[in-house]
Amino acid sequence: RQKRSFCMAKKPKLEIFTSYLKTIENSVDSNIFRNLYYKIGRKTIDVLDNGDLSCANYVTTILYIFDLIKDRHTTVIGTVDDMSESGWYQIKKPKKGAIILWGYKKKDDGTQGKHRHVGFYIDKKIAISNYAPRRVVIRHHPTFGTFPNGEARRDILAYYWNDRLNA
Repeated sequence: RQKRSFCMAKKPKLEIFTSYLKTIENSVDSNIFRNLYYKIGRKTIDVLDNGDLSCANYVTTILYIFDLIKDRHTTVIGTVDDMSESGWYQIKKPKKGAIILWGYKKKDDGTQGKHRHVGFYIDKKIAISNYAPRRVVIRHHPTFGTFPNGEARRDILAYYWNDRLNA
């Protein structure tokens, strides 16, 4: 019998950018980010309102998996604050995998929604984010399309990047 020698093999290095992008792409049509319950007093509350308010939870869960932020969040403000503290910074030209911060939703009747929105930039035709009407993660145009007058349905306020994603 031969004696096996057990060498200390070098731990493989995570391909963070490739894994990060594949996780984002594989999340499409998922509804696992739909609910998150908190106990407030004696009442248990779904703070994501069954997927209506899930964008920050969706984005931060993926960022947290790859150690790109400190914690998961349920608000866009908390998400952007943590990103800033975790090495994310604004970029002028978007890159695949960048975080998009959108302004308030513009409605067909000319009014605006109450919440900003976050998601992932893929390319000039595709972004991925939680879609409140269906309460799942979807692919969509980075501005959610345009109104008949050509105006973007949702303004992009900023793109964010973290150098740990550099391949």
